[in-house]
Amino acid sequence: MNKRDYYEVLGVSKSATEAEIKSAFRKLAKQYHPDICKEANAEEKFKEIQEAYAVLSDETKRKQYDQYGHAAFQGGTGGAGFDFSDFDFSDIFGDIFGGGFGFNFGGRTSSRASKGRDSVLRVNLDFEEAVHGCKKTINLDTLVKCEECSGLGGSGEEVCKTCHGNGTVTTEQKTLFGSFMSRTTCPTCKGKGKTFKATCSKCRGTGKVKANKDIEVTIPAGVNTGNQLRLAGKGEAGSNGGASGDLYLEFVVKEHPLFEREDNDIYIKLPLTITEAVLGCVKEIPTIYGNGNLTIPAGTQSGDKHRLKGKGVEDPNSKKKGDMYVVIDVITPTKLSREQKKLFEELNKTNLETDSIFSKFRSYL
Repeated sequence: MNKRDYYEVLGVSKSATEAEIKSAFRKLAKQYHPDICKEANAEEKFKEIQEAYAVLSDETKRKQYDQYGHAAFQGGTGGAGFDFSDFDFSDIFGDIFGGGFGFNFGGRTSSRASKGRDSVLRVNLDFEEAVHGCKKTINLDTLVKCEECSGLGGSGEEVCKTCHGNGTVTTEQKTLFGSFMSRTTCPTCKGKGKTFKATCSKCRGTGKVKANKDIEVTIPAGVNTGNQLRLAGKGEAGSNGGASGDLYLEFVVKEHPLFEREDNDIYIKLPLTITEAVLGCVKEIPTIYGNGNLTIPAGTQSGDKHRLKGKGVEDPNSKKKGDMYVVIDVITPTKLSREQKKLFEELNKTNLETDSIFSKFRSYL
């Protein structure tokens, strides 16, 4: 079978730079890696682009190919007429896939300090607690530094005899693509580069133990469902002397029987009798800051809205307060006494159709 031109395989021109060739190979290697690509001929394509890159990334081999074409490499031991045995793909595969993927290139030592994992804890709040802020005692299970070994994992530290302190071991792998040098995490020290003569019995070498603890938290006024509060250093313990992670409190606020919240504004429905709406009145109403009086003008309709500036929720960031909106709800009585019914009958004898909307409606009859 005739081989395709190596430049065509990588999709680059014959004047392509080394960086352009490497970039093209990285893109194609990700696309056709057999562990990712499900196409039937993925392995063949992957092998083809490897071969093309092995030649064009080597200055000497590229010159030979430019002069003689595929004939320059006839007689090689590779399955497609090219010998991969002297070419190490480990660095570029490590860059592309990272350690532990496919060929397991790019293992790295884990002996350096690393920050602990962040944690998220859901906290339930009453409406008033969220609006005004409060102090809460939060109970959580987390991983803390083992006091028995000071977070080291053992005693009698010594250099790992398997990897000699590197945290990785290099082995040769033979695949259908040829021989590769594979760098993987050391199985003895788990990438730390060191071992202990005695492993800590309390944490079993991890340097961390489970703990249940209480944390006193001040929750600012104005938080709402979905808001998060970051507590720096209250997450899981770090490794090898690293800082602890952070704890994020995510709030869930309980609904209020009267107040409805939209962002920092508060809404409340105010029920009025027909006479209160017709004649007007002064009503005592609740707010999130205490009770107050609201003057209702005569002729008020259902759905009318009254704005109370600054009576809403305080924004936890800007400290600016929202507004409160009182929405009128005129209630039609369903049960009347004889006296009330008589009064309404007398009232009905008078002309109450003074609004233009009545004449507008009759014009369509």
